[in-house]
Amino acid sequence: MSDILIISDGKPGHVNQSKGLAEALVRRNPALAVEVRPPLSVFNALSLLIKSMFFGGASPSMKPTALVLAAGHKTHWTALALGRFFKAKTVVLMKPSLPISWFDQCVIPEHDLLDVDQLPANVIQTRGALNRVVAQPKQHGTGLILLGGPSKHYEWHDQQVLDQISSVLTGFPDTQWTLATSRRTPDSLVKALSSLDSVFTLVLAEDTSSDWLPNTIAITETCWVTEDSISMTYEALTAGCVVNLINLLPAEKSRVVKGIERLKTDELVGSLSKPASSQNPIALAEADRSAKIILGYGWLGEQ
Repeated sequence: MSDILIISDGKPGHVNQSKGLAEALVRRNPALAVEVRPPLSVFNALSLLIKSMFFGGASPSMKPTALVLAAGHKTHWTALALGRFFKAKTVVLMKPSLPISWFDQCVIPEHDLLDVDQLPANVIQTRGALNRVVAQPKQHGTGLILLGGPSKHYEWHDQQVLDQISSVLTGFPDTQWTLATSRRTPDSLVKALSSLDSVFTLVLAEDTSSDWLPNTIAITETCWVTEDSISMTYEALTAGCVVNLINLLPAEKSRVVKGIERLKTDELVGSLSKPASSQNPIALAEADRSAKIILGYGWLGEQ
């Protein structure tokens, strides 16, 4: 078995968080080995959990797993079961549906904790969900426009988005622009982009690997993100880009909307009406900060 076991439901956002923390742990301790497994069924997870509680877990001859990482509600019971089986510490990413106290550590974005007055001792509060981005020296004059799509949090109108993209492209003509779609970007908007006169490179989500965005955003100087995508916004902030938002109208006062509003209030992001300062943007490093805290517990042999 590996030192770190990731329980993965295969969803890109959850994989991004789990690998982000695991890779940060390995950067601090390159000797650590990481393995990825799918979750067990709830029945099998509960069966293993009960057997481990009453009859013991892994045999002493089996190389133990020290840390079980999980992101996504379908992974939680498996994390608890394998944690008990291997006598390993459990770390869950995002606010769990099960009681927080059942896990050794919970790494939770601040926008998921707006209703919590007192943080439990086993919670690390982060600015945004963890991700795999590591800031790198920037390529001067590069710009990235990241397009989300319809969501329950914001109203989406193609023309509103297209007009702002056009303003960005014409307002900064000396920037080498790349426009990147996501799985949620409407085909109608992709087709409409061809009407723009400005020069840019269009990268479609289906044509990229999971490494393309973290590798590209890490070296990009300026980034514009549609307001619906809080994950890509935090990836851009983690990369140390100058970050601006393509504004959308909120559909509801959700935790995601409140999280974006806080970024605006803290002046970490700008917009066309009030562009973000290009002077020494701060790169968030929440995965590395969380890894440092976890390694400090000595769970993985690091003190």
